[in-house]
Amino acid sequence: MKNKIDRVLLISVILMSIFGIIMIYSSSSIWAEYKFNDPFRYLKFQSIFFIICTIIMLIISKIDVKIFKEKSNSILLICFILLALVLIPGIGVIRNGSRSWFGVGSLGIQPSEFAKVGLIIFVAKYLSNNQRDIKKIVSGVFPILFIIGVFFLLIMLEPDFGTGIIMVSTLVVMLFISGVRLSFFMNVGVVGLIGITALIAVAPYRLARIVSFLNPWSDPLGSGFQIIQSLYAIGPGGLLGFGFGNSIQKHFYLPEPQTDFIFSIISEEFGFLGVLIVTSFFLLIFYRSLKIALKTTDLFSKYLVFGLIFGIMFQASLNLAVVVGLIPVTGVTLPFLSYGGSSLLVSMISIGMILNVSKNI
Repeated sequence: MKNKIDRVLLISVILMSIFGIIMIYSSSSIWAEYKFNDPFRYLKFQSIFFIICTIIMLIISKIDVKIFKEKSNSILLICFILLALVLIPGIGVIRNGSRSWFGVGSLGIQPSEFAKVGLIIFVAKYLSNNQRDIKKIVSGVFPILFIIGVFFLLIMLEPDFGTGIIMVSTLVVMLFISGVRLSFFMNVGVVGLIGITALIAVAPYRLARIVSFLNPWSDPLGSGFQIIQSLYAIGPGGLLGFGFGNSIQKHFYLPEPQTDFIFSIISEEFGFLGVLIVTSFFLLIFYRSLKIALKTTDLFSKYLVFGLIFGIMFQASLNLAVVVGLIPVTGVTLPFLSYGGSSLLVSMISIGMILNVSKNI
């Protein structure tokens, strides 16, 4: 028994989160001073979030991972109840067009973030307990797909397309790793493509995002505004950027740059060096987590770590793809770096579980 957590992983997460706090201050100070007369507002909140989330991460790293397996049904039920409650007017709070928050004032909790982790824990238990049946599509795969579908439907009713896609993609990877036939995923891919097309077609704002992605200049002051301003931030950065605090786009050009588009500000102020720092941190976290997953002999732990780290990497990849204009805007935050308590807490909880598993390899 090793009984020592992966320190490289722990230090990497803490350093990247601290870098995120610094960049949240840089990107939000102008906006915060104008709106709240306090340039340090977002810095103070994120610092508090970071301290609380780090403590929770360390506590989770001490809890026996088997407890999460034993309580997976209860965790999933709580996530289901929260997702249902947030849809009720008067209980759920609408932000940016989605009823996906519980909150008071500027503070909020997004239950769909926690649902991703709850589902990963449940699916990890299901896969570890049904190794023989998982290759049977009807009796092995369909039951878990039904549960995933119910949660996806609840998230889409908010609606939160980005979170739904990350959740489904992560769980599909877990099923693939478990040994489900490749032909099944090809069929699911076709159905999924049809479903995504239908979801885009029935929601005008999603179609507008597709149009702005293909040609943001078709509506430069509307649907194409964010991506144009993001590219204006990334393009001039060069090798070393304009220097810390010297972003131009944060001066009311890029809306709330401390959240989804914080990578644009990092690129503008630190140039290619900033891009290298961020991607290196993510690759290191991914490598260390993957190493832990491959080394552990417990099936539940293996599936759990795979699911958690792929969830983080899918979210990071989706955010980075948006800010550089590779895919339409999804409203997904950048783990460990974007402003927000829910996003940071869920990322830290995930890392806490991975650190937990690392003690036993």
